[in-house]
Amino acid sequence: MADFSRLKKEWLDKYKLVPAILAKVKDVKTAATAFNTNIDAVLKIDGGKIETLIKKQGLSLLELDNNKETKLNSGTDVVRGIFKCFCRGIAEEWITEDKKVYDWMSENLGYDRLQMGGQGGIVANVLAIAGVQKVYAHTNSLPKLQAQQFLELDNLLSFDESGREAPAYKIDRKADIPLIHWIIEFDKGDSLTISGKKFVCPKSNRFIATYDPLNLHLVMDKNFVNFAGKEKIDYMVLSGFHALTERNNGVKLAEETLPIIRAWKNNGTLVHLEIASTQDIAVRRAIIKNIAPIVDSIGINEREAIDILEVIDEQKLAEECEKETHSVCLFRALLRIKRALKAPRIQLHMFGLYITVQDKGFAISPEANLRGMMTAATVAAGKAGTGSVNEAKNLLWAQGKEVSDIGLKELEDLAAFVNDEKLTETGIGGFEGYDVIAVPTILVEKPVTLVGMGDTISSISLITAR
Repeated sequence: MADFSRLKKEWLDKYKLVPAILAKVKDVKTAATAFNTNIDAVLKIDGGKIETLIKKQGLSLLELDNNKETKLNSGTDVVRGIFKCFCRGIAEEWITEDKKVYDWMSENLGYDRLQMGGQGGIVANVLAIAGVQKVYAHTNSLPKLQAQQFLELDNLLSFDESGREAPAYKIDRKADIPLIHWIIEFDKGDSLTISGKKFVCPKSNRFIATYDPLNLHLVMDKNFVNFAGKEKIDYMVLSGFHALTERNNGVKLAEETLPIIRAWKNNGTLVHLEIASTQDIAVRRAIIKNIAPIVDSIGINEREAIDILEVIDEQKLAEECEKETHSVCLFRALLRIKRALKAPRIQLHMFGLYITVQDKGFAISPEANLRGMMTAATVAAGKAGTGSVNEAKNLLWAQGKEVSDIGLKELEDLAAFVNDEKLTETGIGGFEGYDVIAVPTILVEKPVTLVGMGDTISSISLITAR
């Protein structure tokens, strides 16, 4: 790999701005998150445990490699999902509506700890600890166990049974049920052996197994919806559609949110959509066709970019990105996606590099985007290195650490593709009439956790772009 010592020093100087940028978050008056909030049951799993589960289910290698079905209909499917993500080093979320599968996971998996789950809940905690004056979290279920996952901050708000605004951690809607998801994490370099064949995990990642009757049906809190439709909120970070299925009327449920989103935008709210891993292709198509074109900003990772390509008739490029998940291929994907969705701003977070492609004259300037993306990279590294950003001191844990060689190599390749060598030094360029902002990131060799990383990156990038 090339000697990036000069570039590392230049980017280290740029990153010195991050503490001052983060301090300006307190100037943001309001932000809100919707729609999905739940409880995550986090489990760190190793190759030996996976081998035990495979043997217990009596699965052959052929059965493990059968990935046509990505829904959890049995404990066998849970094991297949874990095996797939472990062997490929990828993140996916598979869903079940069968309580028997939930019971199987309770009996056979267990968990190491409980924590906030769902893009809405995770982002609400992050934005509140970062200093936004008022953060409103949508909660379709808020019993005491869920409330305990919110940070004990008075600027982090939700609504009680009577529709009264209150700090989320103090609310106990006693009639509500806890919604629990399994986050099954594994480490790069770990291995397992099946039928004499050894599999080594190429990248630390996680498999999510979801049983959640309310978010699976996009049940909404009317008090939140009514409030957000009337009040001026500066930023709305939107997600939760990925849990829907065509079988559960998911396409219609997604479409029914369109007037709600338009009402937010009419109030002057900047709406960001976090795509998330959407396994149901009909729902994925509905999100891309109906919701994505009306929001201001979209956030995706490598896997989600490929998923979108598959539903906008870009199968060949999807296959290319699947084979070689690097910056140039993914940048080409971003361009195709942007043209198809017509979203003003799209940000992709990949391993070692963040890339934003946006319209000229977008409300957030390229320079502000760069500042926000560097701040997000610092906060994300802090989350990876410490395990959480539930304390303000962890937000800047990675400050002063150098950007990665991997990120600089990806940036160098991207700069060559867009024919702009200065992109490697400035992080700002242009291509085919769009602004392009690219930031090499700080990588943590052995992350404590990766849960909610993409949500943290997208929301902090947006809110701190100042």
